[in-house]
Amino acid sequence: MNKRTNIPQGSILRRISLFFKMIQRTTDDYYFATDIDENLITVSANMVNDFEVPSECFYDMDRYWTPLIHPDDLDGFYESMKIPESRKANIGHDYEYRVKNRKGDYVWVRCRGQYAFDTRTDKPFLFLGCIKKLAQRNHADELTGLLNKYQFEHAVKVALNRYRVDGTGGALMVLGIDNFKIVNETYNRHYGDEVLKLAAKMISDVLPAGVMLYKMDGDEFALVIQDVDTEKVEDIYGSIQKSFARPHNIDGKQFFCTVSCGTVLFPQAGKDYLVLHKHAEAALDLAKKDGKNKNCIFSKENYNRWIRSLSMRDDLRVSIERGCEGFSLFYQPQVSAKENRIIGAEALLRWRNPKGRMVSPMEFIRILEETKMIIPVGHWIFETAVKQCKEWQEINPDMSISINLSYEQIKDASFKDFVVDCLKRYEIAPEQIVLELTESTIVSDWSNINRQFDDFRKLGIRIAMDDFGTGYSSLAYLKNLSCDIVKIDRAFVTHITEKDNAFDRRLVGVTVDLCHSVNIKCCIEGVETEEEYALLRDICHADCIQGYLFGRPESPENFELKYFKGESTSAE
Repeated sequence: MNKRTNIPQGSILRRISLFFKMIQRTTDDYYFATDIDENLITVSANMVNDFEVPSECFYDMDRYWTPLIHPDDLDGFYESMKIPESRKANIGHDYEYRVKNRKGDYVWVRCRGQYAFDTRTDKPFLFLGCIKKLAQRNHADELTGLLNKYQFEHAVKVALNRYRVDGTGGALMVLGIDNFKIVNETYNRHYGDEVLKLAAKMISDVLPAGVMLYKMDGDEFALVIQDVDTEKVEDIYGSIQKSFARPHNIDGKQFFCTVSCGTVLFPQAGKDYLVLHKHAEAALDLAKKDGKNKNCIFSKENYNRWIRSLSMRDDLRVSIERGCEGFSLFYQPQVSAKENRIIGAEALLRWRNPKGRMVSPMEFIRILEETKMIIPVGHWIFETAVKQCKEWQEINPDMSISINLSYEQIKDASFKDFVVDCLKRYEIAPEQIVLELTESTIVSDWSNINRQFDDFRKLGIRIAMDDFGTGYSSLAYLKNLSCDIVKIDRAFVTHITEKDNAFDRRLVGVTVDLCHSVNIKCCIEGVETEEEYALLRDICHADCIQGYLFGRPESPENFELKYFKGESTSAE
């Protein structure tokens, strides 16, 4: 077949071919027209020049064109090219994919086409369309090679248009890599880029045929899937979640990360792109707030919870601007296991919002950390606790105060100088202050954490690891983290007195012995009964006890009244 195969006399393609020759002088786009009954196609001359097609007119487009399409895009191409059975079912063709040019390079193109129907039979007889080259910089993410957020928006609008034509709904899924910011901070941006490229491949490899992955801003990816329900969405997320369940190696460094997801179904949750995308982002935000590594499917209830969270951020910011108005510290006693007397207290943050309602710490502390507002609040917490400790030392000279520390505060370069200045101003011994870091917030950046902790320990301040035992690698933390006190979580205490639970008793005892062997003291949290206390004191040899048996968190006034003004400090 030569470059210009003759078009049969009387064929509509002959007139269209002349049109292609005229329009080619004004555009670089490619044009095509297909006689569906004859399976004959005519294309613009530039398409022959740039791609491996035999001529401007040839039979059987699939034979020549589909081998040029990127294998990952083939299923979606076939799906988009299904011929409608009637004019009412016609939604046209609109699909973006990669195709190999004569140089052997894959280039992104956007193909749009429409069917013409016979007025007598209502069957399509002609398919006419345009193929536009997509500039990589404007349409694709340079790092991963995936189509970008603007193409995702276009794909969603195409899906919504299909819904309006034939009633086929679907879902938007927005995926985010958990703790990706810490990956960048722990290593560097280059390593983070490699993580993003690997994540793109891992997600793409487990997606159903025909489903395309898009790269959004930052560490986010997105999918738009038609004709799916909640069960199918969960299956897709489950496959993605499973692919991230094992550690991976990049540049000789092993890393482990998880992926959270926000899903919104349409038309149930909206029929507009901006609305759907906002709802999907809200669902993703909630998935991360609820512990990460999960899929949150949008609901009105969840959305309202997200809106309350945004409102709470504003309220917290106002409180901070007003000198931490509404914040207060409550104190829970810590008792010497052997002597049954108070030796310290843990300072616990409380907040009353502008409407006067006490807000759960589980809600507002997370927001403080996410927004870095914990840094100014952390300064207020430290100074307030130090001031209180100084006052109580007039009554009990051995009194110490434990202050919770967030990972954001560890990274704050100004915090150490503030601590030194505060201790000097209140003339308090550094040994009376304990900084607690929750195990679950510790990342694998041991050298940086220990460097910060060593600076505090040189001052005389003690370091405690809180909630020990709740993480997946507690012994690794114990080995690598420089600390003075380990606080064993209540999870190991709850059933410790039961006769058939020798394992927990032995586990706590061994942990205490191990800590003592390296000069680390142990505080047991969550003790609520005399039986638990006696066992932890006599059998497990704990150093310190904290729990409701000795007292709940109290305001400073109530703490003084209960423990320093004549009332018993021992278990009742």
